[in-house]
Amino acid sequence: MGLGRKIIVVDDAAALAVAAADRVVARIDSNPGRIAICLTGGSSPKQLYDVLGKEPYRSQIPWDRVHWFIGDDRFVKTGDPLNNMSMARGIFLDRCAPAANIHPIPTEAHSPYEAARLYEEQLKSFYGANVLDPPQPLFDLVLLGVGPDGHIASLFPGYPAIEVTDEWVVGVSEAHVAPFVPRVSLTLPALGSCHEMLFELSGADKRAIMTRVLAGKDLPANRARSYEGETVWLCDRAALPENFRA
Repeated sequence: MGLGRKIIVVDDAAALAVAAADRVVARIDSNPGRIAICLTGGSSPKQLYDVLGKEPYRSQIPWDRVHWFIGDDRFVKTGDPLNNMSMARGIFLDRCAPAANIHPIPTEAHSPYEAARLYEEQLKSFYGANVLDPPQPLFDLVLLGVGPDGHIASLFPGYPAIEVTDEWVVGVSEAHVAPFVPRVSLTLPALGSCHEMLFELSGADKRAIMTRVLAGKDLPANRARSYEGETVWLCDRAALPENFRA
């Protein structure tokens, strides 16, 4: 699957945000048509989102052509501090992107499973087909972080959702890590349908999980990759094991 994992090391979190913004803009520039970017939640992307919403990056993005999706969200109301898309909207999307180009998971639905069904319908409508075609990825770019247990999006180790291949979006009744609220998550096939999958890891608190990832442990983070494009791990030095940094 894909072309293997590329690891890019930068000095610190600020450099990581700039390097990630450069890759986002480069990926946008490579597509003269309609662009789809899948955002991620958690703490990892906050600096990146802040950078994208300010100059010089803001003026480099053709906002009318870029559509913004989310890889997973907590099943809480829009505007709740735990809502991933609300976080991204507050930092940069609502100031920069047309409202019609922002595609949140509908967490106002009756259940996470209903929200998953509705979001899958949105994705299929945007894509224009009910089956993913590997040479025609769903997303130009998928952003991901890695949790302390190795989860990506809301696909947790040992949970049934990590094995789902016949759906694009799933409901997750409980989380493996805090906050312990239900989730809605894209599946591995949907996340992997991209020209580029870009992981961001920053800080010494990521060192333990990076050690396990680099050791090849069976973790969702080691199963997620672009099926036809690039898989890039962008890390700062503090997140890397001592032997890797040496």
